[in-house]
Amino acid sequence: MALFVVGTVVAQVETGAPVAETVSQPKIKEISAIEFLLKGGVFLIPIVLLLFYTISVGIEKFLYIRRVTRFDASLLSDMRSNLVQGNVENALSTVSRDKTAYGNVIKEGVQTIGRPVSEIESNMEKATNIEIGKMEKNLGHLGMIAGLAPTLGFVGTISGVIKIFYSISITENVSIGNISAGLYEKMIASGAGLTVGIIAFAIYHILNGIIDNYTLNVQKVNMDFVNIIQRPNHGDKTK
Repeated sequence: MALFVVGTVVAQVETGAPVAETVSQPKIKEISAIEFLLKGGVFLIPIVLLLFYTISVGIEKFLYIRRVTRFDASLLSDMRSNLVQGNVENALSTVSRDKTAYGNVIKEGVQTIGRPVSEIESNMEKATNIEIGKMEKNLGHLGMIAGLAPTLGFVGTISGVIKIFYSISITENVSIGNISAGLYEKMIASGAGLTVGIIAFAIYHILNGIIDNYTLNVQKVNMDFVNIIQRPNHGDKTK
C-alpha cells in the first residue's frame, strides 16, 4: 500500500497533475468608476466642485482670450490711409469696428492724436494694461485651485488613516484586509485632488502663455502706430 501511494504521487508529479487540490481564489467584486470614486469620502465633494469650476472658467477664458487677441493685419493699413488723408474721424470709425483688444488699444491712440507723443504712448500703455486685466480676471482662481485641490485630497487621506487606526485601537483587529480596504478608499481623495490640481495648473499656464504672447505683440503694434502718426505720409516705408 505504501509503495502504491508513493508511486501515485510520483506519477502525479511527473505528469503535472496536482498533488493536493489548490485553494480557491476569492472572486474580485467589480464596481463601476462612479462607485469607485464615491468611496473617496466627503472630501471628494469639494474636489469635484473645483473640477467643474476649473473646466468652466478654463473654457470661458480660453474662448474670450482667443476672440480678443485676434489681430486684423489690415487694421493699421486702413487707419494709415485715413490719416494720410487727414481724416481722423474715419480712422477712429475704422478702429471702432474692431472689437478686439488690439482695436481698443489703437482706438485710445487715435482719440489722443494731437497730444504729445509721450502722452499718447502712456494712454495706449494704460489701455493695454486694462485689456490684460480683463484677460487675467479669474485666472488667479485656477492658480489657487492648482494648490488647493491636492491639499484637500491629502487631508481626506489623512482623515481616513486616522479613522482606520482609531478603529484598530477600539476593535484590536489589525488584519491586513481591514487596513488595506480602508486605506485604498481614502487614497482615492488624494488621487482625485492631484488630478484636479494638474488640470488647473495646465490651464492656468496655457492661458497665461496666450496673454504673454498678446503683450509682446501689442507692444509692436503700439510702436507701429506711433510711427504712423509721427510720419503719416511715410508710414508705409520700412526705412
